[in-house]
Amino acid sequence: MARDRRSTGPGDEPMVARWGSEHPSAPLVVALHGNGTSEHSMIEISPWLPHGPVAYVAVRAPIEYGTGFCWYRDAGDGRPDPAELAVTCRWFLRWLDTEGDPDRSVLLMGFRDGVTFAGALMLGAPHRFSGAVLLYGALPFDAGVTMRRGGLAGMPVFLAHGTDDTRTPAPLLARTWDWLTRQSGAPLWAERVGGGDQLAGTVVGDVATWLGDRLDHLRARGENPVPDGDEPSWETLSGGRLPRRAGEPPYVTAGIPQHQESQNAPPHLQERLWDRLAALEAVATAPTTVGVPGTRALLLDRAVATGPDAAFILPAVGEFAHLHPEPDGSLHVVLPDALAYDALAKGWAVAHPLAGVRLSPGMVLVPGPRDAAEVEIVAGIAAASHRYAGGS
Repeated sequence: MARDRRSTGPGDEPMVARWGSEHPSAPLVVALHGNGTSEHSMIEISPWLPHGPVAYVAVRAPIEYGTGFCWYRDAGDGRPDPAELAVTCRWFLRWLDTEGDPDRSVLLMGFRDGVTFAGALMLGAPHRFSGAVLLYGALPFDAGVTMRRGGLAGMPVFLAHGTDDTRTPAPLLARTWDWLTRQSGAPLWAERVGGGDQLAGTVVGDVATWLGDRLDHLRARGENPVPDGDEPSWETLSGGRLPRRAGEPPYVTAGIPQHQESQNAPPHLQERLWDRLAALEAVATAPTTVGVPGTRALLLDRAVATGPDAAFILPAVGEFAHLHPEPDGSLHVVLPDALAYDALAKGWAVAHPLAGVRLSPGMVLVPGPRDAAEVEIVAGIAAASHRYAGGS
């Protein structure tokens, strides 16, 4: 990047605009603009976002670009230059180290090329961030960034794409949507909105709602743990380890109600699985009050079960799991964090869109079984949820 004219302040510090709380431990929302604009284009929406003990800072990209600024140059083929992207990530993280208390929660909010830069930050240093808002942009595919399955487990993400976006190539938008939905492990709220050129209207309101819920969750329950890389033991599975699920993950809806849309379990296997689940110790069954008609719930008596509220879908009634009706056949369960992250990384779970936002971080959808062997695995995953709720 030495050949590029820098836009930074003294000591190579970012030029920034601020709004909101000045307390050094207040949650920090860092806004990242698109190429060719500046920090002012992002800080302007802060008054429409949640108020209270939260700080907003919009950062100016470090390279002059036309009448504005950019985060990286491309490699000549439309990809971000991997070396430049890595340099800017290190530059940004050095600055972030100086922003208030080291343990404060930090969320990213990227627009267009700011999404690409935010993706590189999230994937390269997931332990540094508490969530992300990604607006009208694509992730840094083929740019030297490792994009492993489950790489964003425990990091809630809000994604919005414009239905009439003419600036970000459609294949990159589709690839971003698909990877975040099926591979990332992130609790993903994703929506397609009209237009694609302006941060205004419905999308800003939806961002404000999602961000307010995430901030409330952080204040009430603290940070979601992040995967530590160790493979946990599954006491409810033969051999004590969860194998990898074969093949590509199924398609799952990116909003609520969350359902499996492909690779659905055959009806006879759904019933075989239900018989296994209903036979778990001290379990009662009933129609759920939070799913589509026909969804069957598994419940434990809260007077006896000693698991934490976070182990339940509906703590008040003791619902810890439910099975969706045909043609779906998937389960919603709540798992301990370590087991949830293991299941996400191995293809046996998709995070609920509101996990860590309004719901427990361990709330996941488990795809229905495709054969008899998978009945045993899915039943073992549900049994782990049963143990968690029961206090074992």
